[in-house]
Amino acid sequence: MATTDLSYYDKNTIPNAKDFRFGIVVSEWNPEITKSLHKGAIDTLIDCGAEEKNIVSWDVPGSFELVYGCKKMIETEKLDAIIAIGNVIQGETKHFDFVCEGVTQGIVDLNIAYDVPVIFCVLTDNTRQQSIDRSGGKLGNKGIECAVAAVKMAALKNIGIKKNTVGF
Repeated sequence: MATTDLSYYDKNTIPNAKDFRFGIVVSEWNPEITKSLHKGAIDTLIDCGAEEKNIVSWDVPGSFELVYGCKKMIETEKLDAIIAIGNVIQGETKHFDFVCEGVTQGIVDLNIAYDVPVIFCVLTDNTRQQSIDRSGGKLGNKGIECAVAAVKMAALKNIGIKKNTVGF
């Protein structure tokens, strides 16, 4: 469980993202949460050197559809990393469990099947307030943390290809 600010990062420890292309697939469900995560991710990618023209964003209806959206993005765009952004809040039924397990396993499967890292930026919280706290509230913005992970994974993907920008 997050207990510290998810938004802190040290740019000196992150490779320059200037030469990388990023994809972001965003769930339309709980838009006040996912739009904030999306904004945090984009602002951070740009802060780390990515050019706005090298960031592709697609919307999908819900978190369960993130897997297909990411798969289609991998197959149609030339990208160095993708961030899957969604939000699932616990309700009164087992639906929460099925969606969370499906999305998690789907993103794992994409990371195994393709040579494009897919970053898991899906908040799976017990309450709306927990989601607010993690999407720009008192615990920062998970979108920022995931953008940093995307930059690092894009650099790892390109080891030996773009030696001057990788920073390893």
